[in-house]
Amino acid sequence: MTPTRQASVRLTQFAHGGGCACKIPPGELEEVVSGLGAPLPGGDSPLLVGLATGDDAAVVMLPGQDTAMVCTADFFTPVVDDPYDWGRVAAANALSDVYAMGGRPVLAVNLLAWPRDRLPFELAREVLRGGLDIAAEAGCHIGGGHSVDDPEPKYGMAVTGLADPARLLRNDAGRAGLPLSLTKPLGLGVLNNRHKATGERFEQAIATMTALNRDASAAALAAGAVCATDVTGFGLLGHLHKLARASGVTAVLDTAAVPYLDGAREAVRDGYVSGGTRRNLEWVAPHTDFGAADADTRLLLADAQTSGGLLVAGEVPGAPVVGELVPRGEHSIVLR
Repeated sequence: MTPTRQASVRLTQFAHGGGCACKIPPGELEEVVSGLGAPLPGGDSPLLVGLATGDDAAVVMLPGQDTAMVCTADFFTPVVDDPYDWGRVAAANALSDVYAMGGRPVLAVNLLAWPRDRLPFELAREVLRGGLDIAAEAGCHIGGGHSVDDPEPKYGMAVTGLADPARLLRNDAGRAGLPLSLTKPLGLGVLNNRHKATGERFEQAIATMTALNRDASAAALAAGAVCATDVTGFGLLGHLHKLARASGVTAVLDTAAVPYLDGAREAVRDGYVSGGTRRNLEWVAPHTDFGAADADTRLLLADAQTSGGLLVAGEVPGAPVVGELVPRGEHSIVLR
């Protein structure tokens, strides 16, 4: 494929949303899945992590072994126009759920939806090539996949990983007194939204989204962390609320310590805020003491990220400490 052909097709214009901003809103999703996580009958369940706390992936013990299997699936509409970059971003995002549980991805299958009458399959090949390259970087095998004819292009992966059941990173294991570390800067959502509207390419956003959370996960485990989640479509505030709620604590966030990508504040100022971000903010508002945080800061903290970093209850070398967990109070999140 020639660069000219790639540049002539803007993939983001073929989708109503982009990346993890196209997720079903968290409040609506919780209503849909409520009550659907009952264990199988027949005694003790080998399911270690299921639907109960809305964690990043499911975890089940393998029979007769001291190893747990981590299973997840993640796919979305184009977040960038370049098909190869979209494939890389989507793959890194899907693999992230395994890393967020403290696992190691070992096998993935592709999930591809393609408007075969509107977009050439040579673009789909580039998407798959991007996913393959990121999986290879992660040491994860690709074993085929599934495709459908769809009016909107979508791509992602179902991923299986392995983990030590005694060293999982769970979103319900936070304890008062632990610091909070964030391993990637925020602002991916607003920069991607600006890209979709204007065609501007933001290399800092692509580099951040395609960076694996492998090293951050390993560093968190090495530091003795037991609680983490990744920051994706529900924004930092949404994922922090889920962690604090599941752990029975309050999260105090130091807004001045939260890192942002270059251009993120300008993108908010200029109005490049997705509907998903606004829905995130609306969902967490009843559970949050916003303090003196201004409107732009609130939107950035709720910004729907795609392939964001890990939020870890504990100190991770090289990652900024952005807050702490304290005993449960009136709100699940307090901004300072």
